[in-house]
Amino acid sequence: MNWIKETVLPKFKAFVKIKEQDEILWIKCKSCSQMIFHKEFRESNNVCKSCGFHDHLSARERINFLLEQNTIHDIMIPKPKLDPLNFRDKKKYIDRVKDAQYKTKLDDALLVSYGYINKTPVILACFDFSFMAGSMGRYVGDGLIIAAEEAIKKKCPLIVVPSSGGARMQEGIFSLMQMPRTTIAINRVKEAKLPYIVLLANPTTGGVTASFAMLGDVHIAEPGAIVGFAGRRVIEETVKEKLPENFQTAEYLKSHGMIDIVIPRSEQKQKISDLLKALTFYIN
Repeated sequence: MNWIKETVLPKFKAFVKIKEQDEILWIKCKSCSQMIFHKEFRESNNVCKSCGFHDHLSARERINFLLEQNTIHDIMIPKPKLDPLNFRDKKKYIDRVKDAQYKTKLDDALLVSYGYINKTPVILACFDFSFMAGSMGRYVGDGLIIAAEEAIKKKCPLIVVPSSGGARMQEGIFSLMQMPRTTIAINRVKEAKLPYIVLLANPTTGGVTASFAMLGDVHIAEPGAIVGFAGRRVIEETVKEKLPENFQTAEYLKSHGMIDIVIPRSEQKQKISDLLKALTFYIN
């Protein structure tokens, strides 16, 4: 049977394979299961028109959505040693990273760019959840530090859009050290009296929430975004109580004072632009 699996089956699959852009005509909403025409879904920036569910945007899509197209300049992030601990579970960590790089065409889970939002210059750092759940390792930590340094150098606001499962466990203590490193970097932005805005995307959890993600001057969140440190089940088992159904959602956190604004994706660029104008009025 091996010759069928190894020779015949791959050739058959290659013969019947249809190009990805031709076969994806409809998208099923992950929330309401409504079928959405692929083109309309992209035009609405991955938001379901039926129930308002905000699906993931890639880091590149987010940058292109928020910044003026002819002003975008990507900022290079140096690549650290890929696997300092030679970590392996069911699969080598280095193989997991290479697989994620191949699938996403990214070096890691963060992109940093300089550009303008309605004539206001900003440094924008965006997470990509599709790269190992947007987890934070040394590359991401270095990227956020570079983003903070560039904001200080250019005397412009820093905007971070986290979408992450937290610290990357395969890097052990190296990933945990990114929490104090990024916190110090953000404090330097604040010492320079530059605005720092965080746009919380779904989900923002773990060590990312416990560090730079909750240090913003203004916290904006997308509707329904899950924001928290530990998971719901872990908390319930710890406190021995049943939590509210909407616990850890953006709306729940806004009602309890942890988030300032919950706003749909279609209105985010204008809202951020308005905030930037108010916050940068005094900057030379």
